[in-house]
Amino acid sequence: MSQSTTAYLTDKCEVRNSDVTGGKAVFAREVIEPGELVAVWSGRIVGADELNRLPADIRRHTVQVEEGLYLASIAGHEPPDYINHSCDANAGLSGQIAIVAMRAIEPGEEVTIDYAMCDGSAYDEFECACGSAICRGRVTGDDWRDPALWVRYAGHFSPYLQRRIEALQRAQAPRIRRRKRATLALVHEAGRKRA
Repeated sequence: MSQSTTAYLTDKCEVRNSDVTGGKAVFAREVIEPGELVAVWSGRIVGADELNRLPADIRRHTVQVEEGLYLASIAGHEPPDYINHSCDANAGLSGQIAIVAMRAIEPGEEVTIDYAMCDGSAYDEFECACGSAICRGRVTGDDWRDPALWVRYAGHFSPYLQRRIEALQRAQAPRIRRRKRATLALVHEAGRKRA
């Protein structure tokens, strides 16, 4: 890891060229165990207005950390900035800026996160080419709304997105209970007609 960096990338990883993305990526050099700290992003906090004025190479290396707030790299070459998106990620967030392994990551394997864990606005949407069998095809600021991802990435969403998820779940709970009661009533009625 470079002495001039303010971010952290474990010595078990290295940044190298990626044939798949045509750019750089982070790869494991040694086994990284589930829950092990992989990286910590660094930078400065900017609002949405300032984010839109950042140079492309810096803006490309930002992460949303709170409602309307983004962590922008100070330089466009911090090692953790090269952790790419995958719709079937092997690493996730622990808090707002720490990245941990969600499962064992083997030597030579690319370390990836799903941007649905941290991005809740449209500032960084793109066509996905992750190659995963469960690829969504497009990465958007609304991907965090998918209940399947809530289960897959439980405990690995940025805190502001976790609050959004919990609010959405509370709002949906009465509707789900009404549907269950209606289904039970139909089952009960069908059983009475058969008897």
